Amino acid sequence: MIGISKLYCGTVEPSDVLRYGAEARRLPSHLLQFSKDKRPVVVWNCTRRCNLRCVHCYSQSADRPYPDEMTTEEGYALLEDLAEFGTPVVLFSGGEPLLRPDLTDLANRAVRLGLRAVVSTNGTLITEETAAAFRETGVSYVGVSLDGIGATNDRFRGREGAFDRAMTGIRNCLAASVKVGVRFTMNRCNVDDLPDMFNLVRDEDIPRVCFYHLVYAGRGARLMADDLDHEATRRAVDLIIDRTAGLHAEGLPKEVLTVDNHADGPYLYLRMLREGSPRADAALRLLLMNGGNSSGRGIGCVSWDGTVHPDQFWRHVCLGNVRERPFSEIWTDLSNPLMAKLKDKRPHLKGRCATCRFLNACAGNLRARAEAATGDPWAPDPACYLTDEEISGEAESLDAKD
Repeated sequence: MIGISKLYCGTVEPSDVLRYGAEARRLPSHLLQFSKDKRPVVVWNCTRRCNLRCVHCYSQSADRPYPDEMTTEEGYALLEDLAEFGTPVVLFSGGEPLLRPDLTDLANRAVRLGLRAVVSTNGTLITEETAAAFRETGVSYVGVSLDGIGATNDRFRGREGAFDRAMTGIRNCLAASVKVGVRFTMNRCNVDDLPDMFNLVRDEDIPRVCFYHLVYAGRGARLMADDLDHEATRRAVDLIIDRTAGLHAEGLPKEVLTVDNHADGPYLYLRMLREGSPRADAALRLLLMNGGNSSGRGIGCVSWDGTVHPDQFWRHVCLGNVRERPFSEIWTDLSNPLMAKLKDKRPHLKGRCATCRFLNACAGNLRARAEAATGDPWAPDPACYLTDEEISGEAESLDAKD
């Protein structure tokens, strides 16, 4: 997760992080990505069922009941273990989490235990009553997936009218003073909607927008050919940077992030150097604090049936099940060879990743995407769009700047 507004527009300084000791439990939510202890944010796919059928869904959900979903009591036990373990955030996802009738009870328990509760949703089921319940429960943030404007989004969601219903959900959250944001997965079929997504965020006064790079997992594997090529990715990231800066210049600062491609960080840093930005060094320090992709370290996943994965995209990798052992015990057990290597990826990375001068700021990018594209989890991530010249650079060690 790369905070474009934080790094480029200077809304966060390294000193802001250090003031809290860079510990996850002490950091406010907007600084969590820079924590030094990397206690895992946990994505809990609390149901697989979904009322939509998105073409890039990593959980391959459908609108039907699925067996073996965790019960409310099992969910409470999971949350209690996560709180004791020091997990800073639990992200309720799916499927569509609002199809769980006990979602508010689960979120309420999480908040009472000291966890930050976040909901990832398609937004179509957020009524005024639901938004009010989020506010009363203390849900920290609601992320609504929109993959384009109007018909573009509806095609991705597999349901006519999904965009309008999601916008109603967003407006209900805004009216209830619940922090809400938009999540947009970029690909060839919707990248032309990027400018209009910024217009939407501005016109609807939505405080946060996250632009996701495509991951080839679940039904998203079928879209590999529709992923942006490197030049198109660079253009998209430049547009995101330009529009973010434009909003700040207008006095309309929005929190803008890119997700699932940590090459965005070095790319932003190199652009700041070219522009002579006085904030370039501070941005690099923050990138090194972030540490790049943290699958198996700073982010983990629990499926609807209790299976634990290194992240939400690596669903074929089973580390254990919380019905049999606590998440905290599974997460610290290094008997799984992949999990052991994810804790320290540097010795295992191959090709240009292994020699990249930005390795400490990227951590080898997304290993799940490398495996999906090449069959080798340690091969270079094909979505890295930095040139060979950019990753070699001058002989200066970036470590010296940390």
